Amino acid sequence: MNFYDYLSEYIDYLCLERGLSRNTEQAYRRDIVFFIEFLEKNSITEFEKITRFIINSYIREMRGLNYVPATVKRKVSSLKGWCNWMVSNELANHDPTLGIESPRLDKRLPKVLSVAEINAIFEENDSLADRAILELLYCAGLRVSELVSLDINNVNLESGFLRCFGKGSKERIVPIAEEATKNIKNYIKERDLILKRNKTATKALFVNPKAQRITRQHVYKAISGLGRILNKHITPHTIRHSFATHMLENGADLRVVQELLGHSDVSTTQLYTHLSKKRLKEIYFKING
Repeated sequence: MNFYDYLSEYIDYLCLERGLSRNTEQAYRRDIVFFIEFLEKNSITEFEKITRFIINSYIREMRGLNYVPATVKRKVSSLKGWCNWMVSNELANHDPTLGIESPRLDKRLPKVLSVAEINAIFEENDSLADRAILELLYCAGLRVSELVSLDINNVNLESGFLRCFGKGSKERIVPIAEEATKNIKNYIKERDLILKRNKTATKALFVNPKAQRITRQHVYKAISGLGRILNKHITPHTIRHSFATHMLENGADLRVVQELLGHSDVSTTQLYTHLSKKRLKEIYFKING
């Protein structure tokens, strides 16, 4: 078997054991293919010839290509998982990634909009689709991947909640505010006209003018366009981060925000805050007191 055969088996294992989403599966595959291509450039065709020196050379090459530390860290993490699996399944007799340290990351927080700025982009935006997208990014705190994957039957506007699938296909129920519900209902009327005009049917909630499910790129472009109202560069993550920050600043419990965001660890949620150290201590002792 060659490296690509081993990779295919590994991805199949991950999908079976962890229930990976399509996006996560593709990310793992891309990361490891990148490493395999590095091996091919260096005429390495056998796993046993991969040494710590080779791994360190690979990391140096990524840095030389100006990959940001977060990308290097993710690719190294993907590689470690693959190598560990190879050894565990007796497909290799050594793990060349043992002892390899992943790059340390500066805990830089993304930009956050003020409540006034959020209100401004709502007020200046007259697109029904964009308003509905903005509602679900800000009022429900969805990730862009969760938003584009929504089907019409995932949204219960009468009860005021939606069902989405986060990382690892983990399901969660998220409440929808009354104003958001109204905007989504208005958008669905427009969506129905698009489907009728194209003489087609789809289960996708958000569609483009051709009645096809919108893409992540579509959402990024829409949010970037809204940013021009503020003369700022913003992304869907900026909106999600603003949602979390505003919730916490207004006294929401950290555990509640963790649940709404779909974080598996509360420490991840803490990185989304711009609260004072005093407020963070109050939350910490409330949880661990």
